[in-house]
Amino acid sequence: MKKTQLLHSLLLLLTAVIWGVAFVAQSAGMDHVGPYTFNCARSLLGGLVLLPVLAARRRGETRSLSRRERRTLLAGGAMCGAALFMASSLQQIGIQYTSVGKAGFITACYIVLVPLLGLLLGKRCSLSVAAAVGMALVGLYLLCVTETLSVGLGDLLMLGCALMFSVHILVIDFFAPRADGVALSCIQFFVCALLSAVPALALERPSLAGLAAAWAPVLYAGVLSSGVGYTLQMVGQRGMNPTVASLILSLESCVSVLAGWLLAGERLTGRELAGCAVMFAAIVLAQLPGRTRRTERTA
Repeated sequence: MKKTQLLHSLLLLLTAVIWGVAFVAQSAGMDHVGPYTFNCARSLLGGLVLLPVLAARRRGETRSLSRRERRTLLAGGAMCGAALFMASSLQQIGIQYTSVGKAGFITACYIVLVPLLGLLLGKRCSLSVAAAVGMALVGLYLLCVTETLSVGLGDLLMLGCALMFSVHILVIDFFAPRADGVALSCIQFFVCALLSAVPALALERPSLAGLAAAWAPVLYAGVLSSGVGYTLQMVGQRGMNPTVASLILSLESCVSVLAGWLLAGERLTGRELAGCAVMFAAIVLAQLPGRTRRTERTA
């Protein structure tokens, strides 16, 4: 593995850790504010955190963006923001009906959906990655489907969230090589905040008292999970195969289980733990040496 690819993989791994712990913050925040209000606040914070970073970077640049580059940046930010709004809304609503650990692993279903959607765009994957996707599907079955073949509302919402995060990853894969990652991330947060504000004002009753009570979860989700995490994703995913990137990012599911156990006192059943173990094995399989040589040439 090249040094650049290793660095990008480590950035995505750090992103996964930040996001895994964020499930606890998201669950705790729902005690004080509605899902759209929470997402609006965290996205707004994420965008504001990046403004000084952008300003500092702009000072050292002598060349201004061309009209074409500016259009690409704005279009990419808008599309990323729209996909993020859909994914985060489904996730924030769904987390009310399931545990932190389970929500993390179901969200990781995007490791199955990204290569499937990628096939429609002409992106192939190696046999090891394909086998890992199959194992992940088995793990998700053990985790989500009960012995009576029923799936809970929270599970369905999280699966919808996983689909939209798959779209989000593929949109980033298209725009990341064509635009500045930090600027792209900043725009997507403001777009997501604007889109979240509409249902928040229409369906919920946002209040300063509620936001003040949820300051710690909102601060973590806004600054670390949004501002830092999604920017690391933008930078780390640059030049990487989207399937491999999604597999590294899906480690957030393992972190979410540990965080739910350590911070929220949650437990999983034996069947659910078996599903987690199978999914973790799938992630490890996909990271074995030689797994992406062909996919990197065709991505």
